[in-house]
Amino acid sequence: MTLIEKVHGQFREAAELATRALPVIDRYLVQLAQETASRVVVGGKVLLMGNGGSAADAQHIASEFVVKLNYERAALPAIALTTDPSVVTAAANDYGYAEIFARQIQALCNVSDLVVALSTSGESPNIVRALETARERRIATAAFLGGDGGEAARHADIAIIIPSDDPQRIQELHAIMGHVWVSLVEELVFRESR
Repeated sequence: MTLIEKVHGQFREAAELATRALPVIDRYLVQLAQETASRVVVGGKVLLMGNGGSAADAQHIASEFVVKLNYERAALPAIALTTDPSVVTAAANDYGYAEIFARQIQALCNVSDLVVALSTSGESPNIVRALETARERRIATAAFLGGDGGEAARHADIAIIIPSDDPQRIQELHAIMGHVWVSLVEELVFRESR
């Protein structure tokens, strides 16, 4: 296989998965956007989390909410729970790595907020524990997942699962989903002012 053929194969795989996933996830993305819009208009915020590449995706999505995606508009409140190394390392040191997001949810969340996890497997103990903590506090939860959704799917109010076990393909679709999600929220929240 030539390098060009490899490039084409990678793009073909991504396109085929996107086509296969769309009818499974479309209504959940709309539901998530509606839930998000209903929370931010009453002063709620979005808190995002993930590990590795999913941590970077959480930060990317948070920045799209706070800054903008499609047009000039007021900032929307979002925080990536991966961005404060002092908090993350202190929580890991004092309580264990499984508690790094749960501890922040305890400190930062209220019932008008939305906690969103990103995980290709849905099995990361810190993701599962954070979703459990949010649910215990009656905070709405959602998750971008892959495979069968893993343990995280059972703890998310809205679980959007990409039907694949390939982490790179799942993360690619999570990035697209993040942009679609923010775009829909912008439309719902700012439709009247445009």
